[in-house]
Amino acid sequence: MDASFTPEQDEIRRALSELLRDRYGPHELRAALDTPAGHDPALWTALAEQLGLPGLALPEAYGGVGCSATELALACEEVGRALAPTPLFATAVLAAPLIAALGTEDQRGALLPRIASGALTAALAVPGTALAAALALTGDNGGDWAGGGRAGGVQARRVAAGWRLYGQVDQVLDGHSAGLLVVAAHAGGFARSRTLLFLVEGDAAGVVCVRQTALDATRSQARVQLRDVEAELLGEEGADVLGALADAGDRVAAVLACEAVGAADRALERTVEYVGQREQFGRAIGSFQAVKHRLADVYVGVQAARSAAYYAAWANPHGERVGGLALAQALEALRTAAAEGIQLHGGIGFTWEHEAHLYFKRAAGDELLFGPVHRLRAHAADAARLFEATGADAREVAV
Repeated sequence: MDASFTPEQDEIRRALSELLRDRYGPHELRAALDTPAGHDPALWTALAEQLGLPGLALPEAYGGVGCSATELALACEEVGRALAPTPLFATAVLAAPLIAALGTEDQRGALLPRIASGALTAALAVPGTALAAALALTGDNGGDWAGGGRAGGVQARRVAAGWRLYGQVDQVLDGHSAGLLVVAAHAGGFARSRTLLFLVEGDAAGVVCVRQTALDATRSQARVQLRDVEAELLGEEGADVLGALADAGDRVAAVLACEAVGAADRALERTVEYVGQREQFGRAIGSFQAVKHRLADVYVGVQAARSAAYYAAWANPHGERVGGLALAQALEALRTAAAEGIQLHGGIGFTWEHEAHLYFKRAAGDELLFGPVHRLRAHAADAARLFEATGADAREVAV
């Protein structure tokens, strides 16, 4: 592995950092959160038209840039620093790779160029609170997370003209503003139940999307109700849907880890700035040894998480799955950096007007959606058979 960035990767980071710094401050963030979409359409247009972020990791044949998950992860690190609410994660990280991996040639040709241009946003709808399970981040994704057969979740029914879906999906990231929904549903009844993915237009008849009040306001969520909705099967019926979701899960974890590292780094940066300005007993509180030690521990945690996240982003295109472990370390680093930031900001750190609480809520919200941290690590250990006794060790345990 070459730990240095290429000139192209450095340019992506620089251009995105400058755009967000110039056009997206705390005031713009608050204003975007209060809009019905939960994000600034003008910023999304700029990210798509000036930087091509929605198509960064899509093939050039479909209008994308043709980069790997590494470049997308580095871009999301800068977005995470600003906590910029955009459909980038839901569209480019969750939904688009599944369309590229499973879609027919007609589906890819019709959808991916529109996604790459930013004209079409998409969202992945996984029933219940099972997004981490569906992506095989916290366990085997071969269970009944998509609906359990006869009842619950989303059910798919074959009709003469195709497929119809009915059911409800909670916690769909940016589902209320998405032009396209990629819906996981059960088909075949209880005895022959199987999980399939379907394409549903966001404004199709029978689709009701309502934005939900979420712990993390910077990552919008929606409740999606499907009332006998016409749907198109994604890809072929015999496709390995669960395998595609598991493959996507490691890439999602690596990108999300980089995003969390960006947020943690910015939270630490803001705290360091503040303790250098706030005075107590006639001196800046940042000069006290206890404060230095606390921030030094946070710095070490953020740097370790950054190394793990960068490695996971590099390793994913090379067939190595370490995204879950990197995500666990990054979420832990973000939680610690945000918590220390709130405490060291003193009274102002607890106020609604200050941005410190937004970073803490991002850490807590992501852990609820994609964790928790201990389950991410436990699944990685199980997958590596880390604690599995074999041979003489197993006989000793039996004795």
